[in-house]
Amino acid sequence: MSAGALDSALAEARYALASVRTTSPHSSALGDASALNGRSTLLTGIPAEVRAAYSHTVLGPLLQPRTSSTAVLLETLETFLGHDGSWARTAEALHLHVNTVHYRIGRIEHFTGRDLSSLRDRLDLWAALLCRTETVTPAG
Repeated sequence: MSAGALDSALAEARYALASVRTTSPHSSALGDASALNGRSTLLTGIPAEVRAAYSHTVLGPLLQPRTSSTAVLLETLETFLGHDGSWARTAEALHLHVNTVHYRIGRIEHFTGRDLSSLRDRLDLWAALLCRTETVTPAG
């Protein structure tokens, strides 16, 4: 076995161990690097407390306190990002007028300090949404 292959095997073993420690003490959500095929599996190697801190930092007031209005904004953000930032498709999916989506996205931008026309900010918010769950499960 070459030195490069050993380094790769060691990296895979470390990642699997980190995954076990952050998901379940008895099973790993990620068996090897070949299963590392999306954002969700990438996040399994990050400790839960780091994911939670990131989520709270990026989403900020949208998470505290949890009210019906912040829940609506989170749903709008998830839908907007899930529809690649399309105002019309988001409005259709949520059964809203497009102006309502514009208003809600403006509120989200205000609360988070992020600009949803920026890809970098969209990625930060998407990662924060993925991190806000108790456990991160790999995409199937």
